Parts: sequence; structure tokens; C-alpha cells
Amino acid sequence: MNEDKNPQVPNGQNDHLEDFDQRLQRARDLNAGLDQNSKATGADEGKGAAMRIGTELVVAIAVGGGIGFFIDSWLGTKPWFLIGFLFIGNAAGLWNVFRLTKGQSYKVGFDRDKQSEANKTK
Repeated sequence: MNEDKNPQVPNGQNDHLEDFDQRLQRARDLNAGLDQNSKATGADEGKGAAMRIGTELVVAIAVGGGIGFFIDSWLGTKPWFLIGFLFIGNAAGLWNVFRLTKGQSYKVGFDRDKQSEANKTK
């Protein structure tokens, strides 16, 4: 029952472990460099947010217009449903933009975590 916490490793295996440690350290160093290079700057985050906001608005209006167009074609009531659904699509797009800018589109509790992180850095 008298076991060593650091058992003796045969000579050939010790070289193999040292080689593994060196390769592991190189991989960690490389990974750390990639993480530093991949961090988005404030300008990149702003561009991403602007693209998402623009996309949300345009897609909502296009979907509303498409629904209105097809209902008008089906019922023969041109252009009333098209006009109505364009307004509905516009309202939905603006609502989505409002939610995005206020951070309400995140999962439950994410905004709270984001605020606590901001308070920790101050």
C-alpha cells in the first residue's frame, strides 16, 4: 500500500512525454495568438450591428409586401392587401430594430449578465 505519487517513468517514455509537453505548449501559444487576433474591434461590432439592423428592416418589409401581394393575387383585391401588409411589415421591422437596439432579443438573463460584466470592469 506504499505507492509513490510520482512513479518512475522508464527512460524512453520520459522523452516521449517531454516531446508531448513541447508540442502542447506550441499549440497553446498558437491558439492564444489566434484568440487575440480574432477579437472584434468596436468598429467591427458596429458594422455587424448595422448590417443586422438593416437586414431585419428590409426583410420584414419584403415579407409583408410579399404576403400582401399574394393575398391580393389570390383574392383579386389589388392593391389593398399589398398596401396594408407593407405597413404591417414596416411596423414589424421597426419593432425588431427597437428590440435589437435595446438588447431585448437575447435569451432570458443575458442582459443581466452583460450588465454585471460591465460593472466588474469599472
